[in-house]
Amino acid sequence: MMEQNFNKSDVVVALDIGTTKICAIAGRRNKHGKIEVLGFGKVGSEGVLRGVVSNIEKTVNNISEAVAAAQRSAGQEFRVVHVGIAGQHIKSLQHRGILTRDNDHTEIGQRDIDRLVSDMYKLVLPPGDKILHVIPQEYTVDNEQGIIDPIGMSGIRLEANFHIITGQISASNNIYRCVERTGLKVSNMTLEPIASAAAVLSEEEKEAGVALVDMGGGTTDITIFADGIIRHTAVVPLGGNVITKDIKDGCTVMAQQAEKLKVKFGSALADEVYDNRIITIPGLRGRDHKEISEKNLARIIQARVEEILDYVLWEIRRSGYERKLIAGIVLTGGGALLNHIDKLTEYHTGMSTRIGVPVERLGHGYNEQLGSPIYATGIGLLMKGLEDLEAGRILQEEPVPQEVEAEEEEEGGKWYEQLFRRTKEWFEAEPDNEF
Repeated sequence: MMEQNFNKSDVVVALDIGTTKICAIAGRRNKHGKIEVLGFGKVGSEGVLRGVVSNIEKTVNNISEAVAAAQRSAGQEFRVVHVGIAGQHIKSLQHRGILTRDNDHTEIGQRDIDRLVSDMYKLVLPPGDKILHVIPQEYTVDNEQGIIDPIGMSGIRLEANFHIITGQISASNNIYRCVERTGLKVSNMTLEPIASAAAVLSEEEKEAGVALVDMGGGTTDITIFADGIIRHTAVVPLGGNVITKDIKDGCTVMAQQAEKLKVKFGSALADEVYDNRIITIPGLRGRDHKEISEKNLARIIQARVEEILDYVLWEIRRSGYERKLIAGIVLTGGGALLNHIDKLTEYHTGMSTRIGVPVERLGHGYNEQLGSPIYATGIGLLMKGLEDLEAGRILQEEPVPQEVEAEEEEEGGKWYEQLFRRTKEWFEAEPDNEF
């Protein structure tokens, strides 16, 4: 096990609550600025539907299992986690804020920016919605437009365009409730597409213009960057589970068999299947086995992936940045593991495409499993948690080494039990002097 420093509370735990999996990743930043993963745990998700908690009890059990596995591999207990939020309820809107300053002799400072941002949180939203993120776009200082960073400038009138991301209060409350029922606290909540982008996109891609497409089990999340700033976010309520359902219905097989067919033999591009092998699936008791050609399987998958890509293209066009995405599309999430999905995306959208993996942000010695696109959100949440901790936006509790706690129990109970026993003994002892 890696040498661990328990004196500093520099460890952050990310919790990715997804439709198909729940994973907990514990890590800290090493001296080179890379992320050192201390422990992680992953379990199947049973109580989440399209990115939203649908069964509290099952989700609580899954979170407990994932965190317990992360604690075992890290060799310490955790009390605080940084979680993600996603789902069809996520919406975004553009709004303009204006601040009239009292003194034109003083420079514009961070306090003025914070006042503008806090004003955005007062926006009237539809009942049941809350603001999750307020992301500044360009600023205007005394009619001087297109300013990226106004700090240090002089001016009376400060204006800004904001990209505001909203979600349902009930969805975030359910996440808080699930985490708290496991005995943990939520330090902060981040939109999952923003976390995935932090893990797999380079600064050059964000500057050039890029669309990140995170294909999860229940939803496909889209985040568009240009000039280094988030310009558009959207959620498509279709993901890998819909592809599995299509295989189940089209091939008349069980759901588990359909998932195995997709993972082991699936291809997103039927034209790339040359051998056209016949796949044999065992039948139910007393029934004949089924035979499916690899090409027909690929045709079923391709039809659904093309439908998802149509939604992605529609969102890119709606954002107004269709012709400004020099870096094209980056695919991540479990759906990015489908064979030839990058080729199909290039053919279907006409944009250059690559698969995004979160390895660039990780230090040496990480578990090979974490190099998969399915962990992009988890690694991104870990990065956001570390950024918040370093900026002083969240307070992290002191980690508790499991070995130390075991020693305390062997020596006669936890420290507070020992203190209570000693105090009781002191009061019950006979006095040395009589008055």
